[in-house]
Amino acid sequence: MLSVKKLSIETTLVHADRKLNKPQFGAVHEATNNSVLFEFGDVQDLVDVFQGKQAGHVYSRSSSSSAVSLQTILNELEGGVGAVCFATGMAAISSTFLSLLRAGDHIIVSQYLFGNTRSYMETLTHLGIEVSFVDVTNTQKVAALINKNTKMVFCESIANPVTQVADLKGIGDVCEAHNILFALDNTMTPSVLLDGKSVKASLLITSLTKYIAGHGNVLGGVTIDTGMFDWTQYANISDKYKVADIKQWGLTQIKKRGLRDMGATLAPASASQVSVGLETLTMRMHKTCENALSLAKYLAQHSCVSSVNYPGLEAHPQHQRASELFGKRFGGVLSFTLKQDIDTHTFLNTLELVISATHLGDTRTLALPVASTIFFENGPEERAKMGIQDSLV
Repeated sequence: MLSVKKLSIETTLVHADRKLNKPQFGAVHEATNNSVLFEFGDVQDLVDVFQGKQAGHVYSRSSSSSAVSLQTILNELEGGVGAVCFATGMAAISSTFLSLLRAGDHIIVSQYLFGNTRSYMETLTHLGIEVSFVDVTNTQKVAALINKNTKMVFCESIANPVTQVADLKGIGDVCEAHNILFALDNTMTPSVLLDGKSVKASLLITSLTKYIAGHGNVLGGVTIDTGMFDWTQYANISDKYKVADIKQWGLTQIKKRGLRDMGATLAPASASQVSVGLETLTMRMHKTCENALSLAKYLAQHSCVSSVNYPGLEAHPQHQRASELFGKRFGGVLSFTLKQDIDTHTFLNTLELVISATHLGDTRTLALPVASTIFFENGPEERAKMGIQDSLV
């Protein structure tokens, strides 16, 4: 089996599909398999796959060869024990949370969560799950919120759009000490920037739509189990999902509930498209980070700009932490505030190459007025807690 420990990450990305999945007829990519149903010559084989006694596909809502091939590659890159793909990044988050949490549970989440993810937390509270928001740049504040029913800490590696960098190592240590799941959204810092296992993340949740696929033309999400968590200590695992391999308990429950029951399935064609985009991840990510740093330095000196948020700048509050976590590359998202006499909309309308759109991880540079779009529903008070000013771009 191909191993990222033996080959460079660039080589692994290019050759992983053909080496790990061994597509038919010498193809270098797994074929798109659009079949919804799968025939079994022996009914006992069908029964054994249904009961998890042997590997196979019974219905494409639960699995397909295209999705499994992508899962294999993504899991190999992170050095995990397994992965499950979903239709979108939000589907990965919602399916994972709904599969593992129950009414009465308590979770601790970042107060800087991206707008859509933050609004999802309101949905969880309506289902009887207690949610506490906290400044994840300070581990002591996180630890202070832990109580007997705390099941999970969830944050993003770098927040969007103000780019606060969570104390990932500190949070990982606290979660390990209290035997709590550490779920990390590493969309902003995929495997070529951050080793999730090095910060003791239990689950890595990523929007494949962004940097992984990289071209703004396909949706997808994934949850990867790093193998760092002992599922025998997690009370919410149903007995029927306690398979022989203990490390698979969590993913088995996520797959059964998130795909089979909720139907948040990644389409086979989308899985194939993500796999192709993945090949150039390193080159795209490195160039994106280089461009972002150059742009941040330029804006920091511009007469129309009052402040710039980017972890690569020495003035950033978590610059040293970001350097320790990510090395010399600090992600592709930055934000800045314009001086008071400059209208945000007028400024954005004058840009020629920068596109006014909501997305990230694309091959293009995008910009939008944050307060009046993605975080509009949060209101002025909540936006202030996140550090989002009305003039933030």
